Amino acid sequence: MIDCPTNNRGKKRIVILGGGFGGVYAAMHLEKLLAREPAVEICLVSRENFFLFTPMLHEIAASDLEITNIINPLRKLLHKVEVLVGDVNEIDLPNKRVIISRGYRNHPQQVDYDHLVLALGSITNFYNLPGFSELALAMKSLPDAIRLRARVLRHLEEANSECNLSVRQSLLAFVVAGGGFAGVETVAALNDFVREALPFYPNLCEEMLRVMLVHSGPVILPELGESLGRYTQKVLVRRGVEIRLNARVKRMTENSVFLVDGVQIPCRTLVWTAGTVPSPLISSLSCVKQQGRIVVNQFLRVPDWPDVWAVGDCAFVPDIRNPGKSHPPTAQHAIREGKVVAQNIAAVLLGCRLKPFSFRTIGLLASIGRRTGVARIFGFNFSGFFAWWMWRTIYLSKLPGLDKKIRVAFDWTLDLLFPKDVCAVYDLDHSRDSEKDNIQLAAVEASEACPLVERV
Repeated sequence: MIDCPTNNRGKKRIVILGGGFGGVYAAMHLEKLLAREPAVEICLVSRENFFLFTPMLHEIAASDLEITNIINPLRKLLHKVEVLVGDVNEIDLPNKRVIISRGYRNHPQQVDYDHLVLALGSITNFYNLPGFSELALAMKSLPDAIRLRARVLRHLEEANSECNLSVRQSLLAFVVAGGGFAGVETVAALNDFVREALPFYPNLCEEMLRVMLVHSGPVILPELGESLGRYTQKVLVRRGVEIRLNARVKRMTENSVFLVDGVQIPCRTLVWTAGTVPSPLISSLSCVKQQGRIVVNQFLRVPDWPDVWAVGDCAFVPDIRNPGKSHPPTAQHAIREGKVVAQNIAAVLLGCRLKPFSFRTIGLLASIGRRTGVARIFGFNFSGFFAWWMWRTIYLSKLPGLDKKIRVAFDWTLDLLFPKDVCAVYDLDHSRDSEKDNIQLAAVEASEACPLVERV
């Protein structure tokens, strides 16, 4: 391991791992709080060079928004934060360092820290179900949404010229597993998108379509309560979505999806939103964990590691109002956790008092397609057009960047006037192998003279 001296020795370095809500908002607030502290530097390590506004992800899959309108370049959001784009390979808590790999050549780089913020988020949990990791689609990232849109359009193209009825049936069946917010919003957007695209395919009709939502509980959207859940079910069923309650998907093949009750559904498209698990890097850390997440105290600090903090999906944040319970891993909580952890790190560096994290959910909203939504705000239920309008208004206000707000509002306006695009420009299903080949080629061409590890 080669030690490369830098000009930054002697400075306190805050390293944030993760470019999601928790990590980015922690970096933004640290930048504001410590902008005038020359002895402090902030570094954000992210897998992508952009911040993805995930609440609008299903609108990318349904062609309601342009792809780049819900992402913000990290270097545009963070003016005084060093952004390192790469994968985190190792977190060495005893030696206060992180090993990351950057670029196509996976060049290893060591990043030392004085304070570490773990905001690594979560990944899709397929529960080791047969065929899922190879065949099912997730809805966690921008490539996931692009891949879903491309696959739907490709299957419509194939079905339009397919003579075999059983093959056409499997091509035109779309199953979404999971009746939470992600699953309901995805199936609603997918259903609208497919049905609005049908007029462009003369050999297809709505009677051939099968859009299904599979949920393990007795009512969908359980977070919003039974009343709004049943309202959502009625709206989706009226619009042609088949809902199977108290059911689970057991396995998947290239042509079929199988439920635990023995039902076989001819289907080639399964979207899995029925579970997440914290980043695998968390399991390797010698920290106390609960439900797979790192346990932190009321100040978002990791016990036994005073220089390590955790926020977002990978953190088990105690709810001081409800002893024994934790705050839910939602975006609105991660945003507030990012702010509080920034304040507490700044307090440690400046010798001030720490602030405990306490936040009560303001409200929950879901878009269920065709200018209809459901919402619970401050304990009050809303549904229909007004709830949909609130969903768009609130999330538009939360979207970072004035230019992005204007672009999204413009896209939504155009969506009222013109039909959706039905072209699959980005087909990641077909390009996955070539992308892997390019990465491997770049690795082969890497110079063997490069240092094994570059220390920052």
